[in-house]
Amino acid sequence: MYSNGKNLAHSGQGRLAGNITAFVVFFIMFLGCLYSLSFWTLENAWIPGISCFVLVMLAFGIPQHILGMSDKHPAKTAEQQD
Repeated sequence: MYSNGKNLAHSGQGRLAGNITAFVVFFIMFLGCLYSLSFWTLENAWIPGISCFVLVMLAFGIPQHILGMSDKHPAKTAEQQD
């Protein structure tokens, strides 16, 4: 894919092992969130509910907010938006 004469494809940058590792770690966190809901009862709802909420926020928040923009330089991204 090209934009303003620049190639925007990200294939072949050598990040496959790191991407697979991150996917596995955060997918396990998401599965842990679902597993914590199996302990949900009417008498005991706070601990499974809070643990599910924390795990799902970590499983989705870390990849989107921390890992998603970690390779971007602020000056370069500002230039690309213009």
